[in-house]
Amino acid sequence: MAMKKRVLVILGHPNKDSFNGDIARAYAEGAKEGGAEVKLLYLDDLEFDPILHKGYETIQQLEPNLLLAQDDIRWCDHLVWVYPTWWGSPPALMKGFIERAFHPSFAFKYKRKKDFFPVQLLKGRSARLIVTMDDFRLADFIIFYHSVIRVMKWSVLLLSGIRPVRSTIFSSVKRSSKIKREKWLNKVRRLGQKLR
Repeated sequence: MAMKKRVLVILGHPNKDSFNGDIARAYAEGAKEGGAEVKLLYLDDLEFDPILHKGYETIQQLEPNLLLAQDDIRWCDHLVWVYPTWWGSPPALMKGFIERAFHPSFAFKYKRKKDFFPVQLLKGRSARLIVTMDDFRLADFIIFYHSVIRVMKWSVLLLSGIRPVRSTIFSSVKRSSKIKREKWLNKVRRLGQKLR
């Protein structure tokens, strides 16, 4: 009997009652309907210091919530990030979570200081980025070349060995109608059902 796929959905928005929260729950519901075992992680529920006070010179002792989140990331086969675009990047809460949880020795490590490429420690997982923005998608592409996607994909996930990384962008959220948002949520449920 085949094992159920394990899916971790991480909400990077600091308000679980936001439209991003609706998206995260829609994906989780779809994935359960598709036969997956699903966990939903709300970053705003975690108690941790998001600041790297000494960079990576020394690894700050991780709070219990971050250790549990790392266990969830190791547990999953498929990692889904849901977050808005604020000032061309993810929210500070999500960035702080990544800087603290995806540290060297968890997500990657260098065998020797002179090595250019690290050993990727999170291989065997795939990812989906679901991003919202108030700007129009084309404008974001022309001006920023979707930096909010590229940074997560290349600097965090692929560096850690997570691939493939697929992405979905919904824009412009602030100009969208209730009907349009329902269509987006239905699309997300279908993505969850297909475990993509």
